[in-house]
Amino acid sequence: MTLLKYEQIADDLRTRMANDEFAPGDLLPSGRDLAEQWGVSRATVVKAYDVLRNDGLVVARQGSGFVVAKTPLARPAGGRRAGVTRLSAGAPYRRLGVPDRAVPPARVGAALEIGSGEQALRRVRLVLLDDGTPHSLVTAWFPPLVADAAPRLSAKGPVAEGTTHYVRRQTGRFPVEGVDITTVRLATQEEARLLEVRCPSAVAVVLHTAFDRDGTPLVCEEGVTAPHVFEQIDKYPM
Repeated sequence: MTLLKYEQIADDLRTRMANDEFAPGDLLPSGRDLAEQWGVSRATVVKAYDVLRNDGLVVARQGSGFVVAKTPLARPAGGRRAGVTRLSAGAPYRRLGVPDRAVPPARVGAALEIGSGEQALRRVRLVLLDDGTPHSLVTAWFPPLVADAAPRLSAKGPVAEGTTHYVRRQTGRFPVEGVDITTVRLATQEEARLLEVRCPSAVAVVLHTAFDRDGTPLVCEEGVTAPHVFEQIDKYPM
């Protein structure tokens, strides 16, 4: 699929940030410079920066332009509907451990459509509330087909442009459908420790799977949220 000009500009800036050309807090190229470089109007550049701002990658600095965000944002598992940006739904987070390959839980393996006993790439993050306390523990599992084609998923630390954009850049594949399954169970000892709740404690568990246009799963995330911060609101016509 051919990207529009503003999407190309946004993706180019993402790549330059991912390659450490621009570090957190660095001033990004001005609208005038980018417009001249790409042969587009200033309005097109503004649209590109709006995309990056909505992804939580850049922030506006009054009188200067845009700078790379110092605090990356991540979203809880699920709720990845079209039009829901990382800026509106995201929160600060802390990466836990180092990405590794492991055999996922049975229902995650089934969602990823991998064989029994087959390993997937695991990345774990703790999404935080504004006061720095835990909101949810999210474990993202990538099937070998995706993990092998996108090696930076295995690196420690965040992927600057976001895993969705990075996977798209590496593989040409991107999510067009998400399936969320919400259940309730008791927290494990480790989950309770990380979420700072006592055992036994019920937790809400969202299993989110993203599929590409061919119906192939790209990632499966299991988000575990403590009951005192879990709330689900649905608004719909009747």
